[in-house]
Amino acid sequence: MPEPAHPFPLELLAPPDPARLPLPPAARPEPGVRLLRGAVYAVPEGCRPLATDLWLPAEPSGPLPVVVFVHGGAWRTGLRDDVGPRFRHWSPGPFARLVRAGFAVACPDYRLSGEAPYPAPLDDLRTALAWLHSRSAELGLDTGRTVLWGESAGGHLAALTALTADPGPGTATVRGCAVWYAPSDLARLAEDHPPGAYDPADASTFEALLLGAALADTPERTRAASPVSRVTPGAPPFQVQHGTADSIVPFAQGERLADALRKAGGRVEFRPVEGGDHLWVGLPDAEVEDCFEATVDFASRCAGRSARG
Repeated sequence: MPEPAHPFPLELLAPPDPARLPLPPAARPEPGVRLLRGAVYAVPEGCRPLATDLWLPAEPSGPLPVVVFVHGGAWRTGLRDDVGPRFRHWSPGPFARLVRAGFAVACPDYRLSGEAPYPAPLDDLRTALAWLHSRSAELGLDTGRTVLWGESAGGHLAALTALTADPGPGTATVRGCAVWYAPSDLARLAEDHPPGAYDPADASTFEALLLGAALADTPERTRAASPVSRVTPGAPPFQVQHGTADSIVPFAQGERLADALRKAGGRVEFRPVEGGDHLWVGLPDAEVEDCFEATVDFASRCAGRSARG
């Protein structure tokens, strides 16, 4: 068969560049707030497109510092805009409150453990930071003042992202990281749980599903996926909040991250939440509000502004 006179341009089969895709239309979920829901920031091969929600002021007054929220769900499930059941009834919601405090907020997807093993979700969050930087001018973002915030599995990923962030000019600069009740030392989970409650040889744990193998069978990957092993003297400031009664991720995991940061000479604000279980179960509403406000204040200090701008 003769070769075609004009070979098909195979580059046309590639997906469009997310840095050039049109942004979604804005909704107005709260007075003074614009929401751009589902802006595609990456198109990984063999997987769904990854998107981020963007919460912005209705009338921007200049480039804003950015909070990047990373959702939980045991790396297996979850919604990018869900801070957890204690916040679903809030009106205005947590992201609208952050906008009113002077921030832009990005809530990115990442690949779950049923889609791709670690380090895929970490790679995705790094890509999200680069995408935000590439679109910063049109979105009104000051990505040189970016603060990561994650809860549970999202806190684990936020911590890893902050501790391994690219210092180069083509991405956002992470100025701080807030971590809520997150695993930090996967190799010591069995030690931190009650005796017999956690088996590192079990290939069905959420951590094993994240890594693609039982923790006992992949010690190097277990260590690489543990934030405590990524701490360096150059780590950005951290806030670690963890309930003393957490029955899902032991309180000792929060202590381990705070201790590792202190030993490296880093700045860390450790806030034990007395009587708090996972997802802040068991806390009065006022104490849940205190946890949130403490994170807003921390992000404001990292961004070099007062909590109210």
